[in-house]
Amino acid sequence: MSAGISLRIDIVSDVVCPWCIVGYLRLQQALSQVDESIRPHIEWHPFELNPNMPSEGQNLREHIQEKYGSTLEQSEAVREQLKNFGDELGFNFKFSPDSRIYNTFEAHQLLHWAQPYGKQTELKLALFDAYFSQAKDPSDRNTLLDVVESIGLGRDLAERVLVDEMYVEAVRDSQQQWQNQNIRAVPALIFNNRYLLSGAQPVETLLQVINECTNSAS
Repeated sequence: MSAGISLRIDIVSDVVCPWCIVGYLRLQQALSQVDESIRPHIEWHPFELNPNMPSEGQNLREHIQEKYGSTLEQSEAVREQLKNFGDELGFNFKFSPDSRIYNTFEAHQLLHWAQPYGKQTELKLALFDAYFSQAKDPSDRNTLLDVVESIGLGRDLAERVLVDEMYVEAVRDSQQQWQNQNIRAVPALIFNNRYLLSGAQPVETLLQVINECTNSAS
């Protein structure tokens, strides 16, 4: 029996980036349409949208206005668009006037830790759900530990990872590595270390790149 065609997909993203979950779910739709001989391997990499965000976070509308100069009407239009995309993809974006945005450095440390256990994607999706669908704070340590526990990883070990700062340098090094490759916005999807797609691309575009990768590998 053939071992199949390996397809490596590196995703640089942040758990408070709505386009990152949209992009991932579209990727899953694309992968569901390819030949079953294709064996995708997905690995997530850290990107902090707000590395200098204070611990209390910031109102999301205020943050978007300050960072991008968006008007209230523009911000509302993007939220509505995201909700519609979420509905199409089976994901619930729950925005409100009180929605806040937070720093995610500790979340990235736990994602780095979860990777060797084969739980990285599951943790990433649980963090997306906690933030966007349940309006939880992904910078709050108890929230992070609750999410870790919910996917079957050890709460006590995860807490030690954070308290002892076991992966602080590894996450910083990874962030720097991708910045050195001119990754300045997320999501960024890198296929087989050759093809880069930025943003939440349509399924058709993703399929085209996947086919190019797998045809050249076969």
